[in-house]
Amino acid sequence: MNKKLLALYGLKWNPFAPDVPVEALHITRRVESFCWRVQQLVGRVALLSSPALPAPANRSRCASSPTASVRSAT
Repeated sequence: MNKKLLALYGLKWNPFAPDVPVEALHITRRVESFCWRVQQLVGRVALLSSPALPAPANRSRCASSPTASVRSAT
């Protein structure tokens, strides 16, 4: 976009450009609230999708199984 066209609409920067400066953004309370809710949701999803720690081997349960007692008796 050229400067004349931007000035015609009272714009300093092209709103569709990927390099819009931070000072060009207007953040309202609703936008801030929305961003906070998205951050909270992303944090929860990250916790749920993180790989779980492997369960510790429960040797006492294996030793008390019927097959384990049969094997130890022979």
